Amino acid sequence: MTTYETEVKIYYPDLDTLEKQIIDAGGTLSQERVYERNVRYDLDDRSLTDRGIVVRLRQDHAVRLTYKEPGNIEQGIITREELEVEVSDFETMQTILSKFGYEPSMFYEKYRTTYHCHNTEIMLDELPYGNFIEVEGKSKDIETVLSQLGLSDVERQQDSYAKLFGYVKHHLSLTFKDLTFENFADIDIPKSAFIPPGSIVVG
Repeated sequence: MTTYETEVKIYYPDLDTLEKQIIDAGGTLSQERVYERNVRYDLDDRSLTDRGIVVRLRQDHAVRLTYKEPGNIEQGIITREELEVEVSDFETMQTILSKFGYEPSMFYEKYRTTYHCHNTEIMLDELPYGNFIEVEGKSKDIETVLSQLGLSDVERQQDSYAKLFGYVKHHLSLTFKDLTFENFADIDIPKSAFIPPGSIVVG
């Protein structure tokens, strides 16, 4: 069965204030704050990344293997095919993927809190380089919720967390491979570090 996800991503440092606004707008907590560990995979020629394809293994309260096709973007809202299956063991699935020639391209971690609000899921994401929100649902419902939260005119981020990591590494001359809280413990990340290289000079 083919499934699609439609979502918008926004950089938003003050998640505590936003969380109160979500509750005031009628949002209800559907998943308490949970730690995630994620591994992105590629082939040795990096052909998946070059084609915009995601193969990811994630563990939070469960373990899931995810496949995503490149997406279509309209007004900052991304729609892409997503296939996902729950598996029983993170390490065993890693071994299976390696047997098929898939290699870890990066490890990243985050904390996520999820709310249900007016036919959408709102994910509050705490990453090592900053805080973001993702709103997932039908496009019209996403726009309604963003309007209720006063976010209709806020810049929408079209790139994945992995691609943003690449931008940050470029701008700040970072050489480590993985997006971890330990790696970013003493690094100050300006908002301008999320802009694609070549657009600006980060000071």
